[in-house]
Amino acid sequence: MKEINLTVNNQPYRLSVPPRRTLLEVIREDLGLTGTKEGCGLGECGACTVLMDGQAINSCLVLAAEADGKQITTVEGLASGDKLHPIQQAFVDHGGLQCGFCTPGMIMSAKALLDKNPTPTEEEIKQGITGNLCRCTGYTKIIESIKAAAENMGGK
Repeated sequence: MKEINLTVNNQPYRLSVPPRRTLLEVIREDLGLTGTKEGCGLGECGACTVLMDGQAINSCLVLAAEADGKQITTVEGLASGDKLHPIQQAFVDHGGLQCGFCTPGMIMSAKALLDKNPTPTEEEIKQGITGNLCRCTGYTKIIESIKAAAENMGGK
C-alpha cells in the first residue's frame, strides 16, 4: 500500500492505495465522484478526463501514486453549489450532450482549453477535444457549446 495526499475539487484527502490503483479508480470508487467515466480503460476515449494541476489527463492511465501531492479537478468540482459552470451550462443550452457518457470528459478538456486560450478558433476547439470520443452528437453541438462557453466567459 502507498500513502498519498490528493486535493480533489479543493478537498484534501489522505489515502492508502495499492500500487496499481489508477486515479480513475480512486476518484470513482474511493471518493464516490462518479461523474468521471470509464470508457475504454486505455486512454483512447477521453471519458475519464480530469484536470491534474490544470492539465487535462486521462485518469485511467495515471496511477494514483503518480497523483500524490497534485490538485485534481473533476466535473463535479466545476459547479458552484447549484449553479453550473459556464461550460457545463453551455453544453446544456446548446445541446452539446446526448447520452451524456462522454460529456464530463469533453467538459474537462474544454475547461483546460479555455483556461489556456479563452478565445479559441473552431480549429483550436477541435484540436482541444481531439482525445475525446463521442458516439452520439457528431461533434457539431459540442463545438458550438464550447464556442458559446468561451463567449459567456468573456472570450470572443
